[in-house]
Amino acid sequence: MKRQLILEDGTVFIGEGFGSNTETIGEVVFNTGMTGYQEILSDPSYCGQIVTLTYPLIGNYGINRDDFETIHPAVKGFIVKEAADFPSNWRSELTIAEYFERKNIPGIFGIDTRKLTRIIRQYGTLKGAICSSETDSQEMIAKLRQIKLSTDQVRQVSTKNPYPSPGRGQRVVLVDFGMKHGILRELNERGCDVIVVPYYTTAEEILQLSPDGIMLSNGPGDPKDVPEAVDMLKSVLGRVPLFGICLGHQLFALACGAQTVKMRFGHRGSNHPVKELATGKIAITAQNHGFTVDSASIPNTRLAITHIALNDGTVEGLKHLDYPAFTVQYHPEASPGPEDANSLFDQFLLMMEENKQEVTVHV
Repeated sequence: MKRQLILEDGTVFIGEGFGSNTETIGEVVFNTGMTGYQEILSDPSYCGQIVTLTYPLIGNYGINRDDFETIHPAVKGFIVKEAADFPSNWRSELTIAEYFERKNIPGIFGIDTRKLTRIIRQYGTLKGAICSSETDSQEMIAKLRQIKLSTDQVRQVSTKNPYPSPGRGQRVVLVDFGMKHGILRELNERGCDVIVVPYYTTAEEILQLSPDGIMLSNGPGDPKDVPEAVDMLKSVLGRVPLFGICLGHQLFALACGAQTVKMRFGHRGSNHPVKELATGKIAITAQNHGFTVDSASIPNTRLAITHIALNDGTVEGLKHLDYPAFTVQYHPEASPGPEDANSLFDQFLLMMEENKQEVTVHV
């Protein structure tokens, strides 16, 4: 089953199709992880995107029931060099092709993913389409150059209704902008009483839940497309301890007066080195983001940069100078990826406990 990958710059790749035999259009990005394709394809932060895996063999350990980051994947398509037909792993239940067909996700394999990655690195992320070999490429190129991609990705992947994940520890309101299940898992493992709420939940509604802390999840797209979350953060900041990850980090920055900008091709992979400025410690981190906080906008705020990316010097962590609040651009829940930064969840619990003690003493 021949299939085309067509880019808006006019590049056309011919490969073999797998998964769903449907046409899809999205932003073409690449991920450098060598493993973890199941977590990648089920990460809601990839909503609206067609993901290229730079590692040449994908699907060799199959699909299992345990490693999903959401129930319904939001990725638009997958591009791989080779898709394994016969996975070898004791947990495997489906091949990657079978899973993609079940979830109506189109894929293409057998193309030069190294060349594709170099194009994206040189020119930045591009709109692209996975389509039939019979599709007129020139017509599709013209369509891609005119089409505007969706800007409501957070609305698509956020929960529609609040729900609890009970525990007997600190109460955390987890604002879902496209939450990976790994974040909820880490909070549950620490005994937190978690209430997950939609992205549009107001400050008043959150405070009525009497949280000990607020967690801001990861999510897709441009943080400036979620103004209601910025308004909410301005109202809760300083009233409840706060910890943000990825999109949550960017929204926190906007609420504090900083700015965010789109990156040329973003950070997507599981081996990104990050330096903690206070200690000089280096952590290897998992990342997935196409926007970043503009470091030049930080001096005009009450924020301090706590972490930077060693590859390009971009902002990877922030803290508020007056309130108990900190955020990171990378993924300490590490799904997939190294667990170097997992202790940030313990830091959040400690911050909530210290804030409780301060409030008790003050009262």
